[in-house]
Amino acid sequence: MKKYLLILILAFAVISPAFAGDTIKYNKELDGFNYPFEVNTFKFNSQNQDLRMRYMDIGDRDAQKVIVLIHGKNFSGYYWERVAKDLLKRKYRVIMPDQIGFGKSSKPESYQYSFGQLALNTKSLLDNLNIKKFDLVGHSMGGMLATTFAVNYPELVNKLILINPLGLEDYGRYVEFKDINFFYERELAKTLDNARNYQKKNYYDGKWSSEYEKLLIPLDGMLAGEDWKIVAWNNALTYGPIFSENMVDKFSQIQSETFLIIGTRDKTGPGRGWLKKGVTRKLGEYKTLGKNAKNMIKGSILIELDGLGHMPQYENYDVFIKAFYQAIDA
Repeated sequence: MKKYLLILILAFAVISPAFAGDTIKYNKELDGFNYPFEVNTFKFNSQNQDLRMRYMDIGDRDAQKVIVLIHGKNFSGYYWERVAKDLLKRKYRVIMPDQIGFGKSSKPESYQYSFGQLALNTKSLLDNLNIKKFDLVGHSMGGMLATTFAVNYPELVNKLILINPLGLEDYGRYVEFKDINFFYERELAKTLDNARNYQKKNYYDGKWSSEYEKLLIPLDGMLAGEDWKIVAWNNALTYGPIFSENMVDKFSQIQSETFLIIGTRDKTGPGRGWLKKGVTRKLGEYKTLGKNAKNMIKGSILIELDGLGHMPQYENYDVFIKAFYQAIDA
């Protein structure tokens, strides 16, 4: 019996690195972390440096319908897996880039991040793929990028779909300006536990699941890896445009057909902890912000998901995908 138990323990240790005491470590480009689809590389020069933009490109290259999915700040292209698989069933070609500074893409030592720059990078990728017209989807910070892209290149965007986007209010109006060092110190102090607790509280209404935990695997590996400082630095740099670029002013410039998919429980309010003196505004009131954005974006359609938060595509996929189909099929 003892021999049998020992064999079981050893076998479990082989298949479970955590049990064996091994910590998975990832470098700054997430080598070793498998994405759900083949990862391609777009090489280009920007701001006098050679960069690599990773992306997934799935579906028929001659598909009549093309859609581009833009990730949020705390994630990268891998989290679109389920949505992408459902889009494949609807005969879409689906492109999911990792923006510079995120996921498997380059993490420069220095880079002047702006949504205009990230939009140009994305356009360069799509030009390289000879894609001329597509639907554009942005979630969270990706909504700020998608908004900027749609304003800068209206001839390319057939339909704009924003899923709980950041930027529905002008953070710079209410929040104290902070040096990037402020964000860098916060990133250096990040742990898996505090990242999990933040998401549990702010994304999932205090609940947690194994599916949510899977989204933290890249962060866990990079925190343990030798490149965390450069990853943290890029994480810090990408806060800059969130607080310095006003999306609200861009809403009236959007020409594309636009859909806002809003989980109304969302309270995400960047900078809530360092409001300007005398500011009493409650940031992140998405139940109101969604309606305000609809009124500012000409002809836009608001789809409210009652009781869902910042990650509706994970919190309740069935409810989310019904709303998403409503947008893409309209």
